[in-house]
Amino acid sequence: MIRNYLKIAWRNIINNKVYSAINILGLAAGMAVALLIGLWVVNEYSYDLFFPNYKQLYRVELNFTSQHDGEHTQTALSIPLADVLRKDIPEIKRVAETDWVGWQWHSLMVGDKKLYLGGGATAPDFLKMFQYPFIQGNNRAAFTDPYSIILTAATAKALFGNADPMNKMVRIDNQQNLKVTGVLKDIPKNATLQFSYLTPFSFKEQTETWMKNARTTWTNNSFNAFVELQPGISLEQVAPKIKNLVYAHSPQMRPAKPVVILHPLKDWHLYSDFKNGKPVGGFIDYVRMFSIIGILVLLIACINFMNLSTARSERRAREVGVRKAIGSQRSNLIAQFLAESVLITFIAFFFSILFVQLALPSFNTLVEGSIRIPYGNPVFWSVMICYVLITGLLAGSRPAFYLSAFNPVKVLKGAIKEGKGAALPRKVLVVAQFSCSIALIISTIIVYQQIQHAKSRPTGYNADRLMMSDMSSDLNNKYDALKNDLLASGMVESVAAASSPITNIYSHMSLDKWPGKNAGDEGVNIAAIFVSDNYFKTLGMQLKEGRDFTNSWTADSTTVILNETAVKRIGLKNPINQLITWNGNTTPVRIVGVVKDALMESPFTPISPTIFSHGHQANNIMYRLSPNVNTHDAIAKLTKIFDSYNPAYPYIYQFVDEEYNHKFNLEMLVGKLAGVFAGLAILISCLGLFGLAAYVAEQRTKEIGIRKVLGASVTQVWLLLSKDFILLVTISCGIASPVAFYFLQNWLQKYDYRITIGPWVFIISALVAMVITLFTISFQAIKAALTNPVKSLRSE
Repeated sequence: MIRNYLKIAWRNIINNKVYSAINILGLAAGMAVALLIGLWVVNEYSYDLFFPNYKQLYRVELNFTSQHDGEHTQTALSIPLADVLRKDIPEIKRVAETDWVGWQWHSLMVGDKKLYLGGGATAPDFLKMFQYPFIQGNNRAAFTDPYSIILTAATAKALFGNADPMNKMVRIDNQQNLKVTGVLKDIPKNATLQFSYLTPFSFKEQTETWMKNARTTWTNNSFNAFVELQPGISLEQVAPKIKNLVYAHSPQMRPAKPVVILHPLKDWHLYSDFKNGKPVGGFIDYVRMFSIIGILVLLIACINFMNLSTARSERRAREVGVRKAIGSQRSNLIAQFLAESVLITFIAFFFSILFVQLALPSFNTLVEGSIRIPYGNPVFWSVMICYVLITGLLAGSRPAFYLSAFNPVKVLKGAIKEGKGAALPRKVLVVAQFSCSIALIISTIIVYQQIQHAKSRPTGYNADRLMMSDMSSDLNNKYDALKNDLLASGMVESVAAASSPITNIYSHMSLDKWPGKNAGDEGVNIAAIFVSDNYFKTLGMQLKEGRDFTNSWTADSTTVILNETAVKRIGLKNPINQLITWNGNTTPVRIVGVVKDALMESPFTPISPTIFSHGHQANNIMYRLSPNVNTHDAIAKLTKIFDSYNPAYPYIYQFVDEEYNHKFNLEMLVGKLAGVFAGLAILISCLGLFGLAAYVAEQRTKEIGIRKVLGASVTQVWLLLSKDFILLVTISCGIASPVAFYFLQNWLQKYDYRITIGPWVFIISALVAMVITLFTISFQAIKAALTNPVKSLRSE
C-alpha cells in the first residue's frame, strides 16, 4: 500500500511540475534556513562541553555594591581568595589562579622566528581541571619547573617546524628562556578560553616585580581563579560557604560589600550578562531569537505547501470521489496525502542539504565559526529523519484532512466548488506568513538604525590616520628615543603612550576623597589611564579647562586631569587646583585640567568617569600619520624603526577607526543575519504568493475573458486580481507592526544609548512589503489580462 501511495505521489509531482517545483523550492529554502540555524545553535550550546568534568568546573567571580553604580559583577579578584578557597573549603577539589588567559600577549622567539601571541600564566592544577589533550608531555609534570612553557600544536609548528619541540628553549619577551615541557592539541573553536601557550603562575611571580606582594594583598583584584568541585557536590552546597570570604578576610574591601559567587563553565559563553549579581542573559538572547526565526521561516514554508495544496483541491476532488466510491476509507486517503507530503518533503530536504552546504562557507565567515554538516554522525541523520517526518506531516496535515473530507456524491456530480468559507483558512495562513516576514523586515531596519545611531555618536577624539601598537619592555625602556625617531622619519606628526589603548580601558580604581564629599559617601569607581605628554594632542582630545601635562615626568607626578563625566559625578563646580585622593593613596593630587569626554569603551553605554595621570610605564603607543604620506610607504618605514628598537617582536599595528568598528561586531552580525533571514522569508512567502496568484488567475479565466469582451482594460483586470492580496498584506502589516514594536522595544532597553522607534519604520516596511507583493503577483495578473478572451471563453 505504501508503495502505491508513493507511486501516486510521484505521478502527481510529475503531472504538476510548476506547483510541485514551487512547493519543493519553498520547503527546501525553509528547511535550509531552519537547518542552518539549528547547526549554529547546537554549536553555540556546545561551548566548553568537551571537557569530561565540565559540570564541576566554575569561575570565581565577585559581586560589589556601590551607592553610585549599584551592584555589578567582575571576574577580577585577588590571589589570597584563591588560597583561602584551596585551604578552607573541602567541597572544592582543585583551585587554579591565573592571569587573563588568552588576553596576555607576549613575544615568543626561536632563532629568527618571532611571534606575538595571546596566552596566559596558570597554576599547575589548571591543566588537571581543564583537561586539554596533550600531544606531548602530560598535565602532571608540565609545570614542575617555573621556567617552562606549554605550546599548542599550531604554535609549536610555527616556532619549530617539523622538529620535536620538547625540551627546547623559547625566549619570551626577549628576557627569559623557557623550556617546552608540553604540546597541546589546538584549542577547539567552541572553547571560551582561547590561547596559544601557557606558562606557570610561579614564573610570573618570580619575574614580575609588581607581583611581589600580590599573594597577600586582598585589594589587588588583577587575577582570575577557577575551581573544580568534588564529585557529587553542587553549587548550592558551596555557595553559602564562600559567599562572605572576602568580607571576612579583607576589612579594606568591606565598604564595597563583596560577595563571592561561582559561574558555571557551561554558562560562560551564553550567560555573560549579570544583573543584581546573577546571570540573566547574554548571547543566549540572540541564540533564542534566531531559533525562533528559524522555526518561523520553516512555518512560512509549510504554510505555502498547505495553501497551494488546498487551493488546487478541485484538481484532486474527482480522484477523492472515485476512491471513496470504490471503498477507500478516509483514513486511507489521509495516509495517501500525508505520504505525498512526506515524499515532497524528503525531496526538499535533499535540496536543503545542498543549499546549506553551499551557504556554509559564507555563513562561517559571517559568524566566525567552523560549522559543518556532520555527515558521518548517525545521531544527526536520526534527528534529520525525524525533522523531515515532522515537517512533512505538519505541511501535509491540513491538505490531507481537507481533501479527504470531500463528499463523493457531490464530487462526482461536479458540485464541488470553493466558497468564501473554504478560502478563509488560506487567507489566514497568508496573513500569518506575511506578518512574520514583515516583522523580520522591521527588525532588520531597527537593528540597522541602532548601529548607525551608535556609529554616529561623537567619539571625542580624531581617529583619522591614528594608529596604535602594544608596548614591550624594550619599547618602554627606549620610549624617548623611539618617539624622536618616529617624528624624525616624517611619517608621523605626533606620538604618545598610555596604559590603555584608545578603544578600551584596562584599569578601574577608587576615587576616595574630594572637596564636598559627605562623611557617609562611598568612593567612586573611576577608570584610570596613565598617559605620557602629548597624549591629548595625539588623540585629538580637547581640554575644556585647565592645562595639559608638561614634558616633565617629575613636575606632574602629583597632578591629574579628569574628564567631564568624572567632574559631574563628584559634583565639582570649580575643579581646577582642587585636591583629591585616589587608589588608596593618602597623598592628595591636584586637578590641573578637565578634558572633554571621549568614547573609549562601548558605544552603547554612558562614558565612564575617568582620571588621567602622568605615568612612566605604558601598554600602548599611539601615533598619527602625517597628512600627506602614503600609508603603505609609512608602514614600511615604521616597520624598520620598530624592529630596530623591538627586535624580539614582530611589528603589529592597528588603525584606531578599524578597532572602534569592531565594537559593533555583535550588532552587525545580528543585523546581517536578520536581513538574510528576512529576505529568505519574503522569498518563500512570494513563492507561495506566486503560486496562489497563478491559481486564482486560472480559476477566473472565464470571468476575465467576459470582462475583457465587455471592455475591461489590462489595468482593471490587474486591479481585480491584485486587490485581495493587497488587502491581506495590509492586514499583515497591521498585525506585524505592534508585535515587532513590542519585542524590539524590549531589545533596545539593553542599550543605554539607543534610538527611539518612529512611525516611518513601519510605513517603510509596509511599502516594501506592498511593492514586493505587487511585483510577485503582477506577472500572473498581467499575463491573465493579456490573454486572448476568445481562448479564455473556449476553455470548456
